[in-house]
Amino acid sequence: MRKKLHRMVGRRLRVLTEAFMEFFRREASSGLLLLGCALLAMGLANSPWAAGYEAVLHQPLAVGWGEAALSMSLLHWINDGLMALFFFVIGMEIKREFLFGELKSLSATVLPIAAAVGGMVVPALLYAAFNWGQPTLGGWGVPMATDIAFALGILSFAAGHAPRSVAVFLTALAIVDDLGGIVVIALFYTSSLQVLALAGGAAVFLLLWLLARRGVHSFLPYLLGGMAAWYAFLQAGIHPTIAGVLLGFLIPAGRARSMKRYPLYRWEHQLAPWSAYLVMPVFALANAGIPLSLAGFANLASPIGLGVIFGLCLGKPLGIFGSVYALVRLGIVKLPEKTRLAHFAGAGILGGIGFTMALFIASLAFGDGGQLTTAKTAIVSASLLSGLLGTLVFKFIR
Repeated sequence: MRKKLHRMVGRRLRVLTEAFMEFFRREASSGLLLLGCALLAMGLANSPWAAGYEAVLHQPLAVGWGEAALSMSLLHWINDGLMALFFFVIGMEIKREFLFGELKSLSATVLPIAAAVGGMVVPALLYAAFNWGQPTLGGWGVPMATDIAFALGILSFAAGHAPRSVAVFLTALAIVDDLGGIVVIALFYTSSLQVLALAGGAAVFLLLWLLARRGVHSFLPYLLGGMAAWYAFLQAGIHPTIAGVLLGFLIPAGRARSMKRYPLYRWEHQLAPWSAYLVMPVFALANAGIPLSLAGFANLASPIGLGVIFGLCLGKPLGIFGSVYALVRLGIVKLPEKTRLAHFAGAGILGGIGFTMALFIASLAFGDGGQLTTAKTAIVSASLLSGLLGTLVFKFIR
């Protein structure tokens, strides 16, 4: 009986370990593609083709027929439509982590959750300190985000010798950070609510929840329901990508021993590569095109620029490492095996790579114009600086 139990536990551990390593490799490699698309976007924005690049992004594109057609610019279709797939995958990843992964048990979640909360609160406070009393105060959510693809990509490059628990910690932290960012977007970056449309979206999700409870595993009902909820949220004034997250939460997951037979496992594995290697690079190509100029870099000394840079480069490591240090010194948690506090200092610095989610929140906070350009320049500058500093820290940790 005992041997049978050990074999069963061993199989479950192998499944979870394989899932994490696959996730780690995908995110790390997609970070390189993301970087390439970001550099290409900046190259286009500072080339003779800059006007054409902007014209393509702002080209109206209608979907549907007649009065029922929905028309938005290509940029908005990418940010509001294509990114819904990215957030759908995030929703499934969050659900999987809390059901089967590193966030399943309370003891395992204390460290990354506390670090993620510290890594969101401190940057937001630093940004607010630089922008207090200014109309730009609404951008406080920008430096809260950590880009998991870039962070894990640099970790795999700079810290191949680091214990696996550091990568697990950073992954769990970034997932909690994503969840926090989703809550911030839903609560603070929405326009005036249209109650009837919101009720329609809620009704769709109630129906999908009932289907999930009855064990419906077909993809089509969730696809059609997700599209209907996306449109309802768009009309309600809630950012429609939130519909993608909520849909991800509803996907049937099963139990640990049978999860491979359930849609959550299968669809996440099928859609995650599309999110990592298509959606995120296209988003970077559309949003990272920043015109570089002396005046633009001078704007980094503005409240927006200082708030974002100090929030990401200083606030993130202070919040993340400070939370870990406090929990360890108070005896609430113990450091994972083979790790030192220095490892978490390096992870905190890498947490300052905000790229994808930070750019996304900046587009919601500032819209188009000079303020958004300043925020983007600050995000890219701070992310590069955090990546370089994190690399140096891990190179010196043995």
